[in-house]
Amino acid sequence: MRILVTGAAGFIASNLIPRLLERGDEVAGVDNFFLGKRAYVHQHPRFAFHEQDLLDLDALIALMKEFRPERVWHLAANSDISYGTKFTDFDLKGGTLVTYNVLEAMRRCDVRQIVFSSSGAVYGEPAVMPTPEDYGPILPISLYAASKAACEALITAFSHNYDIRSWIFRFGNIVGPNPTHGVIHDFVLRLRDEPSKLVVLGDGTQAKPYVYVEDCLDGMEFGVASSHDSVNYYNLAVDDQTSVREIAEWTIEAMGIDRASIDVQYGEGPRGWRGDVPQVKLDTRKMTALGWRPKLSSAESVRATIREVVEQFRNGPLS
Repeated sequence: MRILVTGAAGFIASNLIPRLLERGDEVAGVDNFFLGKRAYVHQHPRFAFHEQDLLDLDALIALMKEFRPERVWHLAANSDISYGTKFTDFDLKGGTLVTYNVLEAMRRCDVRQIVFSSSGAVYGEPAVMPTPEDYGPILPISLYAASKAACEALITAFSHNYDIRSWIFRFGNIVGPNPTHGVIHDFVLRLRDEPSKLVVLGDGTQAKPYVYVEDCLDGMEFGVASSHDSVNYYNLAVDDQTSVREIAEWTIEAMGIDRASIDVQYGEGPRGWRGDVPQVKLDTRKMTALGWRPKLSSAESVRATIREVVEQFRNGPLS
């Protein structure tokens, strides 16, 4: 199969692309290196990388016409939620408008399948937890989440009007090797630069389901293979949560730092920044009804990722 991957130098895509190539797919990737890293760009005779901005619709159409993908994995986004709070049009451009361009290019080039990485953040701070897919109204509290909700709406509208089959996955927090940002990545970098002090956003009680990236990709591929409606949408998460306080302590331990020698400075209140949802629990019964189960719990995913990121840090810089 010919597959186009957006955000190809990013965290999830850099773990996805090798498995697509191993299966025999021909893959084209697009990234503008805002968060993606050149070191994460895969080298393979069946992989063609294109450094371009998805806001350039004409260039994207030209790429699709030349490559003729059968499926698009649309993973490009600003996944640094706090960044979008500082620059209020960034998620609009890098999320919503980019998704429109992807869909419009698909329409013009007769590409009929899209797999989209959404987020459990679209629910905002729901009154029902674990939160099911049919919860509503959804009231996102970050510009990132608002953009994801808008992207979902565009995808469902394009699916209805232009016979595009779509799979939308609302993630928990995805962790694993090749991070570009996130709490584990940030803690390792901070402790590298200042091993005697760790500043934590929020009071550390924030708790979310962390999904190992290979489980995430297994779940997405399983969902794509197992569901065949015009629009297919799923929460993709694990049942347990991990707190920021636990992640801080496990990172200190993994880096071999004497706990008594470090001053961990927690912030005030349960929210790390405006737009941060401090408590997340997603109802995963719709995915498990398909027959899918994650291999690792949230705690296991976090601990494995800490070990991997620390090892990456030892072999070279992460920043």
